[in-house]
Amino acid sequence: MREVLARAGFYVSKPLNMRSISFDIVARRDRTLLIIKILSNVDAFNKENAEEMKTLAEALQASPIMIGERTGSGDIEEGIVYSRFNVPIINLQTLNDYMLEGVPPFIFAAPGGLYVKLDSQVLKELREERGISLGNLAEVAGVSRRTIQMYEGGMGAMIEVALRLEDFLKEPLVMPVDPFEYKAEDRERYFELKAADEFSKQVFERLVTLGFSVVPTCKAPFEALARDHRVLILTGMGQDESKLIEKAKTVSDLSKVTEHRSVIFIERIRTRDHIEGTALVGRDELKKMGETDRFFDLVSKRSESNAKR
Repeated sequence: MREVLARAGFYVSKPLNMRSISFDIVARRDRTLLIIKILSNVDAFNKENAEEMKTLAEALQASPIMIGERTGSGDIEEGIVYSRFNVPIINLQTLNDYMLEGVPPFIFAAPGGLYVKLDSQVLKELREERGISLGNLAEVAGVSRRTIQMYEGGMGAMIEVALRLEDFLKEPLVMPVDPFEYKAEDRERYFELKAADEFSKQVFERLVTLGFSVVPTCKAPFEALARDHRVLILTGMGQDESKLIEKAKTVSDLSKVTEHRSVIFIERIRTRDHIEGTALVGRDELKKMGETDRFFDLVSKRSESNAKR
């Protein structure tokens, strides 16, 4: 799958290969950023993973998507966009067709069956230009007048209904489905700053004091996203020095693809202050920071000093 994305011009992260992580890779092409989960059986994707994946997507202005092969009830079919907990799902062939062949999917699965998107504006214009009443068009399509109004308002239609409408109006109405289109949900978001350990909690609280909004994560290779009005930072904790380099490399790789800064907080700075583009900041240094600008300048300087080497 990484090969498909790379051939389509995406800059792709290394696979995480970590258990209990809500996503496996991220990929960017120009302004399109994808957060991708890969599963053979998509039924294994639970609500907790979905919620974190969507939270990350919204914070990073990305699109969450899952690449799968099957569900408990059958295969993920080519050319169809499915969803689970509002995360779009396609199979690898659909991704290949869309990215490399320019052939988009035209069908999406939803409760009740398979549907297509109608060009609602064209549908309404054709009906009004030709003097066709809602009732007459509803009779042709085999649906209610209210349903026709809903089609004109943007609601998807069953495939057979769409075909009847196209045959009657002698005009194409079905539109492609963009599997990367994601609309942020209108949902209540509340994030507790409590952490698994006192060190992380102190770091989170200090970042909030500096003016950052902090979104803790539990199924990502970093512990939180920290944002102010200018910048988003992937934030990790590195108390276990034996795993520090591996973690910093992972976070650095993700930060390069997402085009955001990354920082790992440690107990104290010793022989290095950065690892492969990820700044290291000691807890004592963070405590002394009096404003967001100073913290951001420190992270930028350490990240850039590594990049020049």
